[in-house]
Amino acid sequence: MTQKIPVTVVVPVKNEEKNLPECLKLLGDFSQVMVIDSGSTDRTPEITKEFGYEYHLFEWNGMFPKKRNWVLRNLDIKNEWVFFLDADEFITNDFIQELKHKINDSSVEGFWLNYSNIFMGKQLKHGYPLKKLALFRKGAGEYERIEEDHWSHLDMEVHEHPQLKGKVSQIKTPITHNDYKGLEHYIAKHNAYSSWEANRFLSMEKNTEAKFTRVQKIKYALMKSGMLPFFYFLGAYVLLLGFLDGKAGYYLARYKANYFFQIQTKIRELRSGRA
Repeated sequence: MTQKIPVTVVVPVKNEEKNLPECLKLLGDFSQVMVIDSGSTDRTPEITKEFGYEYHLFEWNGMFPKKRNWVLRNLDIKNEWVFFLDADEFITNDFIQELKHKINDSSVEGFWLNYSNIFMGKQLKHGYPLKKLALFRKGAGEYERIEEDHWSHLDMEVHEHPQLKGKVSQIKTPITHNDYKGLEHYIAKHNAYSSWEANRFLSMEKNTEAKFTRVQKIKYALMKSGMLPFFYFLGAYVLLLGFLDGKAGYYLARYKANYFFQIQTKIRELRSGRA
């Protein structure tokens, strides 16, 4: 019998019956798989049980911790390594082989993961790269805590990053990101994210002790100037050669630029007190 990979895979979900079967069928080599559900009303619970994986219901009370930190603090994680994987992310055998090798490095506490983005049915090769710090040792850290108990409507850490103690490396083999739910879901999701981003911006602006990364400083400076949508599109579509991905590259650059435009205008609305 082949020995299972000593990594706990955590799949946070809500109504993911379209993406979940393809995601879960690729995880058979791992010794523990947990699906963390925010009260799905579709077949998500049944699909999880059909695969024989752990199913946990998460009911958020509007306060800290949210979903990923709740898992780290409350569930029985049996392995030294924890791997957070979204239902619309699909691993490959090459990724598994690199992961099995890399986790033997005792000097590393976490790994940045790379993602290959499929948008509107086309695999994109250009534009801004997608990376996440989504694989790390149990106990090495948690996702950053943002004071949002009174305004957040998202029950999971989406733009918060893990804050780890120790060395961080990377796994180069990409994970495929492909949301089968289509543009309607993409637009609705990013509309919700933009509301969260606008509230977070105003919350951090009031916090004189907030520490910003270099990327955050640039992002928020451009946000204040009103130029972030323009510069994002310029960077993604022109400087990073998104135009070589054809219509799909253009559409994604436009949608993401519009996302930042939504954030800026929602900030203005919140400041005026009309939200």
